Amino acid sequence: MSRLAQLRRAAGHTQESFAKAFAQEAGRLGVAASVSVRQIRRWEKESPPPLPHPGQQLVLETMFGIPLVEMGFEVPPHRVTAPEAPGDPGGVKAPGDPGGVKRRTFVADAGVLAAAALVPARPGPRVGAADIARLRVRLDGLYRTDHTAGSGPAMTQAHRIEGEITGALGTASYTSRIGRELQTMLAELHGHQAWYGYDGGRIDQGRTACVEALTAAQLVDDPLLQVSVLETLVLLAIKAGRTWEAASAVENAYRLAMRAGAGHTVYLVIALRDANVATHTGDLSGARRALSRAVSHQGRADADAEVPNWARFVGPFEVDYATADMYVRAGRPERAVPFLRAAARGIGGGLARNSASYRVRLADVLLAAGEVDEACAEVGGVLDTWGGISSPRLLGKMRDFQRAAGAIDSPAARECAARIHETV
Repeated sequence: MSRLAQLRRAAGHTQESFAKAFAQEAGRLGVAASVSVRQIRRWEKESPPPLPHPGQQLVLETMFGIPLVEMGFEVPPHRVTAPEAPGDPGGVKAPGDPGGVKRRTFVADAGVLAAAALVPARPGPRVGAADIARLRVRLDGLYRTDHTAGSGPAMTQAHRIEGEITGALGTASYTSRIGRELQTMLAELHGHQAWYGYDGGRIDQGRTACVEALTAAQLVDDPLLQVSVLETLVLLAIKAGRTWEAASAVENAYRLAMRAGAGHTVYLVIALRDANVATHTGDLSGARRALSRAVSHQGRADADAEVPNWARFVGPFEVDYATADMYVRAGRPERAVPFLRAAARGIGGGLARNSASYRVRLADVLLAAGEVDEACAEVGGVLDTWGGISSPRLLGKMRDFQRAAGAIDSPAARECAARIHETV
């Protein structure tokens, strides 16, 4: 059996399914390349097999994570792609890629001894497109876990994924394109961990994760990924009392969004963080301006051709919640109540943790406005579904409400405080 056939079968493909997977990968790479079942048969049966053209070579190397020469093809020297060594981001470019020869090519030409010093004699496991796809599914699943079960379970999953990604980057062999994908996912993962730090009250850990995420996002030159980290940094900086840092993060997020040609949804998220900063500093006119921009972007968000995963949580309920925050800061809780009601009722069912957090916030404001029975009813609704959520920030909000309710001489407030004590 040929080497290519072995690789195909190990990936779980028939010749027919491999042709389809090849076309899908070519589409993701933006390469004008395809392969027929007949051509796959020729590659696997003829000796030597006909050489794939450069576009096909790029797709094959991305799918399997090894150079074409290791798939059983006779490859001319100018078409040989050297595998990256662990920790060496300077692998050669793909065939036909302009920009000249990178450092690894020079080393390979300089002599066998120099090359052997950089490329392990027994390279680690290969990482290809199928491995990237599996990691991507698990990474994207962190959003669902966090939104439904809270940051506690999500953090546990994130630690496992981080170990796999860093292990692959440090010990596996992969092409330059696969290496960039791994580094991008690592940046996203650190961004998740920054949010978990915020949600868990571990502000210093969250800020450290932000630095890691920003560094990784800069290395892969992904401006939108940097924006996603900066919007979390705003929240962390506000909690740490570093309002100047939060304001700077907002300014840089706007700059990066312009550079990336971002859509209205991304600008909506930035405008909301802008409102967070202004509200926290007491700049209510600045908060109104930021919220006005947010409403404008919200109204045009449907025109976005593509929305990053990290921005898909946002919606009208976030604008309502930020507006309520502004009124609370202005000492007008009665004006905040309708916006909080709209936010709590408008949030999607898939955001259980956020929904509970909004309802507790609404209960706080209702309590401050003297609506004790309604406030306790909102908290009672949260307690009905409490068992499935693990969020330290939500737990802190619930305990704050318990203390406030316990200080009120009301049967409903005393009963609510007792139920919180029993449940939480």
